[in-house]
Amino acid sequence: MSLVLDRTAPTDAPILDVLAERWSTRVFDPETPIDEAALRSALEAARWAPSGMNHQPWRLLLARRGTDAHQRIVSALMGFNQAWAPAAGALLVVLAETETAEGEARPWALYDAGQAAAHFTVQAHAEGLAVHQMGGFEADALRTAFDIEPRLVPVTVIAVGTLGDVDAAEEGLRQRELAPRERRTVADSLLVNA
Repeated sequence: MSLVLDRTAPTDAPILDVLAERWSTRVFDPETPIDEAALRSALEAARWAPSGMNHQPWRLLLARRGTDAHQRIVSALMGFNQAWAPAAGALLVVLAETETAEGEARPWALYDAGQAAAHFTVQAHAEGLAVHQMGGFEADALRTAFDIEPRLVPVTVIAVGTLGDVDAAEEGLRQRELAPRERRTVADSLLVNA
């Protein structure tokens, strides 16, 4: 069983090990409970993410595997995500508070919620948890399932747990997990480099 899998990114410049080593698996151990101490640390990292004017415009829905809340999140996932994500020890929905309760717009809420998700992801990886962020979910299904008010916008669902046995995964999934990691170059991302 491959409990440790080296998926270190082939970077063109040195970056922090935790960033180079982080990757998004779709193979979770369906039996091992979530490491609660590691999960607390990841949530704490999200808490300390930067935000415009320190508004912290993110809210989180956390559901551990085996709970009704976990099943409600799984039901809102789309396509292939419903096949692999239920094995994750927990699912975390990140929501952006796009306006205050008084109706004041928070124009940077999506960006700030993304930072909270990124901080969660990096800390979770540093703590030994496997993580995968998803955009394939039905926001309206989440809204209904959790009675989410309109000013809170679901941004991502994050599967988090223990890495499963990639070698035992279905062949198509195993090939996706072991495929070379690729990114476009920095030069291809820079529109201006003056």
